[in-house]
Amino acid sequence: MRSVPRRRSVRRQFTTLYSGLFLASGATMLTVVWLIAGGSTKAVPASDGGAGPLPPGARERIASLEHQLAEAHSRQAHQLLLGLAVGLAVMGLVSVALGWYAAGRVLHPLRAMTAVTRRISADNLHERLAVQGPNDELRNLGDTIDELLARLEGAFTAQRRFVADASHELRTPLATMRAAVDVTLAKPGPLPEQTRTLAGRVRTELDQVDRLLDGLLTLARAQHGVLPGTETVRLDELAAEALDERADAITCRGLTVTREAAPDVRVHGSRTLLCRLAQNLVDNAARHNEPGGWLRVAVRAGGDALVHLVVENGGPQLTRDEVAELVRPFRRIGPDRTGGADGSGLGLAIVAAVAEAHGGTLELWARPEGGLRATVALPQADGDQESAA
Repeated sequence: MRSVPRRRSVRRQFTTLYSGLFLASGATMLTVVWLIAGGSTKAVPASDGGAGPLPPGARERIASLEHQLAEAHSRQAHQLLLGLAVGLAVMGLVSVALGWYAAGRVLHPLRAMTAVTRRISADNLHERLAVQGPNDELRNLGDTIDELLARLEGAFTAQRRFVADASHELRTPLATMRAAVDVTLAKPGPLPEQTRTLAGRVRTELDQVDRLLDGLLTLARAQHGVLPGTETVRLDELAAEALDERADAITCRGLTVTREAAPDVRVHGSRTLLCRLAQNLVDNAARHNEPGGWLRVAVRAGGDALVHLVVENGGPQLTRDEVAELVRPFRRIGPDRTGGADGSGLGLAIVAAVAEAHGGTLELWARPEGGLRATVALPQADGDQESAA
């Protein structure tokens, strides 16, 4: 197994560099002080100077004074050396603190740019770093990142606009083909069985493509953050409506439904998109279930000013990688990539986009016993929004 290299901290490297420079400067200064102070305190031996014979006992007195002077010089040199060592140690500690502070000041703009860049994703590419300060290398880096974000925002906007425009324009030829099939089947007189079979198959495929285009339009609208007809709605009402609309499919598969409501909990947003969110969650839970299985829908108010819509269902066991693929467009569990009777592969992708457009999140967990638990967390409507409603 390949070991992961330990990440090196740039601030620690800068601190080491600055501390080394400060410590080297301090050591050089103390060395100069030592040389100057040590040279000035050297004892100068006395000489006779040709003064003639000394009185009795004078030589012994001079030798004693010279010995005392040498001892004083030794003590002074020892104290000076000790003081320089203590000063060097203090200088080392101060240099580390100053190096850490200086490195932090230098790297502060980079940390701020990193935090903002990490927060920017495909859903908020309109944000910019907007680095302030002198026109230096850091501001140049921030401006370069802002230009890159502007290009990415243009590319994402163009892609989503193309999806929405293409989906909208394809509705007309689909409606024309569907009308042609209906007119063919409605003609008087008997039709060959092969013609009826082919017409029914074409009509089924047209309905599937129409659902796919409707899903693409909803996904593009949610990713653009367009929320038509915002109002304050009860999330448990939308969940109940979704269960009623899928009642035939639920009855056909023999599923047992358990519902938990929260009448006093409301969210603010687009009723159309939130209805689609609840419908897709219920449809996904009913479609990818076992015959005779169960389905649970619960709306709960969390203590963090969030409303949680939880949809659980039984079914086959899923791996973590399979669950992670479910929120990607056109990704479904099974051999087929798109289409077919199991849906278009946009259901949970639309749920995630609608939740993000309303400031919420979608989380998926694979149940250990089999099946899936999907939790949508949305901000709860505040008092002003509820009063306006």
